[in-house]
Amino acid sequence: MPLGGTLLVTAGVTLLAIVVTFGIALARKRYDTVDTFWGPGFALVALVAAPLGDGPVALRVVAAALTVIWGVRLGVHLHLRNHKLPEDPRYVRMAESAGENPALKLFVRVYLFQAVVLWFVSLPVQFAMYGGSFGVTAWIGVAVWLVGFAFETIGDEQLRRFKADPDNKGKVLDSGLWRYTRHPNYFGDACVWWGLYLLACSSWVGAATVLSPIAMTYTLAKGTGKPLLEKGLRRSRPGYATYVERTSGFFPLPPRRVIPR
Repeated sequence: MPLGGTLLVTAGVTLLAIVVTFGIALARKRYDTVDTFWGPGFALVALVAAPLGDGPVALRVVAAALTVIWGVRLGVHLHLRNHKLPEDPRYVRMAESAGENPALKLFVRVYLFQAVVLWFVSLPVQFAMYGGSFGVTAWIGVAVWLVGFAFETIGDEQLRRFKADPDNKGKVLDSGLWRYTRHPNYFGDACVWWGLYLLACSSWVGAATVLSPIAMTYTLAKGTGKPLLEKGLRRSRPGYATYVERTSGFFPLPPRRVIPR
């Protein structure tokens, strides 16, 4: 199928999937269901696009496999983290301030918007299905993906274990990967998408999708990721301000020496 046709098919599948996810959210009475959908949504796009492409089989299989592994892991992680907790306060506030028809407004503002972002960010994966060859750039992409996946997975597990210990309530995790970056999971997420972008760079058309990993990185580092999370942590964790002073905000770096005031 031509690339344009694949893009239309994946757009339609993404829209259908987000509608189904919204129906599940209404049934569960939890709008944060969309967070669980985020990772598997990318996996779905990759699985739909892979057989439609005409690029080398190895490139299509690797691009799809890496996306599915990342997406399923993230979806399972977020579901296990969230399902025992109350509804995410962000969605509660949005629903309370939406006035009439809060469900419809959240569908448009959150679910539909997220579907558009998901489809746009997944463009490198879709274009990789039409790549030229599995060459040096693709191998570098796999290596970058592996670094990112390791940071994200290990960082999430270290945080899970830290929170599971009652003695750590109110404390700041500053060991392991969290000693070198305040957000190893976000850094890893960004690396995953730069790695997938490099898979698409086997063709000039694929290289033109550079705005997709840029958008993902900006969202994580400057948009709805890191800034919103840290705003709450500064209020709830007394030692977080000191942690910020000595620890890199995104890219892993050795801790800075903090001079006592």
